[in-house]
Amino acid sequence: MPLDPQLAFILKAIERAGQPEYPDIGAQAARALHEKGAPALDLKPMPVFHTDEVQIPVGAHSIPARLYHPRETHWAAPQPLLIWYHGGGFTVGSVASYDPVCRMLANAADCLVLSVDYRLAPEYKFPTAVDDAFAALTWAREHAHRYGIDDQRIAVGGDSAGGTLSAVVALMARDAGIPLALQLLIYPGTDAYQDTPSHHNYAHGYLLERPTILWFFEQYLRSPADNLDWRFAPLLANSHAELPPAWIAVAEYDPLIDEGIAYAHKLEHAGVLVALKNYRGMVHAFFSMGGALETARQAHADAAQALRQAFEKKSGKQ
Repeated sequence: MPLDPQLAFILKAIERAGQPEYPDIGAQAARALHEKGAPALDLKPMPVFHTDEVQIPVGAHSIPARLYHPRETHWAAPQPLLIWYHGGGFTVGSVASYDPVCRMLANAADCLVLSVDYRLAPEYKFPTAVDDAFAALTWAREHAHRYGIDDQRIAVGGDSAGGTLSAVVALMARDAGIPLALQLLIYPGTDAYQDTPSHHNYAHGYLLERPTILWFFEQYLRSPADNLDWRFAPLLANSHAELPPAWIAVAEYDPLIDEGIAYAHKLEHAGVLVALKNYRGMVHAFFSMGGALETARQAHADAAQALRQAFEKKSGKQ
């Protein structure tokens, strides 16, 4: 279908605004620009019962994270948890800029949400973000009793780079014998190289520009060899068997759509239960435009339903 009319209007407005491109201004300025612009199209932050600001140890360091409680929790009645990894090409984005999405998911899926401020490139190169992402899962399991988390009902999820991290953490969790309820992958990057037809067909004019994608990975990766590491390109993992169920959302006009679909097929061929949703007329990052796009709000409802169903299945209610 053609580009969604609401979205076409937004893209024209962005073009008229004439904002600088990330590669032209560098990582620090790009982060500031992202933080300033994020609220413009997103949902208004919804109230939740409580939030905890926590520190997650990673080796000799620690990273901040925010734990959202949609309602009162207690160790005697533990609640399911979604660990959320934000998008931003491993270079921009934060817990703060994804606060509206995390509040929405906590309320709509009726689960705790742990939003992780993993360290960003270029200051912290690959695989730092991966180490931080897996450390968040370890922390959640170790602190389950304290925060009322059901450690048998934990899901991982994120958008774009956060979707990549979620897929990688799911692989690492399988190898470590850690059960997960779901991997919620929203337009994830999964492949080593950006050379699929969609990367060429939607290289320009659809919000996420090809030069920006290449710039993100120049910031993140240490050398060309990292492209072939499955922790960057989970499509290349040796095995995709025995992974948790996956809910994968892709956008019709997204350079990343082909690798998102390829990952869904790879999981299916390995016997993994997969739900693949193609949001027609949408571009990359639409999930963060819930304040402006009806389709984004529908995707929110779909993601929340997938989480609820996965958690119910784990609890034996289905």
